[in-house]
Amino acid sequence: MKWDKIITTEQEYEAALNRLAKVFEAHQDSPEGMEAELLVTLIEKFEKEHYPINLPDPIIAIREAIEMKGLKEKDLIPAIGSKTTVSLVLNRKRAMTVDMIRNLKELLGLPLEVLIQPYELNGERELVK
Repeated sequence: MKWDKIITTEQEYEAALNRLAKVFEAHQDSPEGMEAELLVTLIEKFEKEHYPINLPDPIIAIREAIEMKGLKEKDLIPAIGSKTTVSLVLNRKRAMTVDMIRNLKELLGLPLEVLIQPYELNGERELVK
């Protein structure tokens, strides 16, 4: 199949995946390498439109980031405030402020898109204030 248009069907998607598996390790400057790069772009576009991945809940993302970095909740004090405030935020009793979000982005390296999402607070869906 010639790749001269975007992928629009599952059949084209499967064909693109199969072809990519064959040319994936080709040298970047070779015709197969350039085809692989094009296929990756086309496949990513199709997957983004047809198989979107939701961003993780901000509090879950924070908890996972501190675990992955080997940190403890107390290590969030410089980013969030007191030990009590850290506990309130992580237990969904207090919403994060804009400053907390900025600080957590820097400390944990989490994308702003994750941190600014609405999340459950006190059992209700709340917008970050």
